[in-house]
Amino acid sequence: MRRTKTSQAMASAAEVMRDAVGRLEFPSPVSYVYNPLEYAWQAHQAYLDQYARGPKRVLFLGMNPGPWGMAQTGVPFGEVDAVRGWLGIETPVGKPEREHPKRPILGFACERSEVSGRRVWGLFANRFGTAEAFFREHFVANYCPLIFMDSGGRNLTPDKLGVRQAEALERSCDEHLAKTLALLRPQFLVGVGQYAEACLRRAAGSSVGQDAQIVRVLHPSPASPAANRGWATAVEKVLVENGVWPEK
Repeated sequence: MRRTKTSQAMASAAEVMRDAVGRLEFPSPVSYVYNPLEYAWQAHQAYLDQYARGPKRVLFLGMNPGPWGMAQTGVPFGEVDAVRGWLGIETPVGKPEREHPKRPILGFACERSEVSGRRVWGLFANRFGTAEAFFREHFVANYCPLIFMDSGGRNLTPDKLGVRQAEALERSCDEHLAKTLALLRPQFLVGVGQYAEACLRRAAGSSVGQDAQIVRVLHPSPASPAANRGWATAVEKVLVENGVWPEK
């Protein structure tokens, strides 16, 4: 697909963040760090080329990759079936330098389903029908491109990092988020969970995002009891009430 100025600029910004966070070191309890913008860059660039093609009215922001989602496909909330079947993206995927035996990277051959990604893309598919219709005014991004694990393979979210490491990570991720807002110029910033909302509020303190309305929706993780009680219905209600989506 032919790239646009926006998609090219988005890819350049992602490359800068990819390389900057790739140079960071993270002490215990972090034992493994995967950077899908390195080993799954082809898929991520395909996502930007296909869907980050101009200004968007709404930006959805997640926290960081899940082990069976973006870690496998390079696409935010990248549940394999949704990325292949609904987004129409499937590319070769490499391997991180150090791989935990409990968290192998199989790319599009991964048979595990990422619940969060299935819920997110399932909501959008149900509401808009096609990916093209959804991305006409919307875009989905992650704040941090890295996934962290302890020695046992347990997922560690960015908010569990030490202060010094979190500050270094946030500098690069904040810069990337500010570039994303400047390029896409969204009117609504939707934080998927509390952490993502806080990141958006920091970014909206700059001139590029200060006029946008910030909305928080429930994170779709199955670890959240509330998310397991009708996540899609609850999120759609919040988005309609805040004027992000019209009433059906």
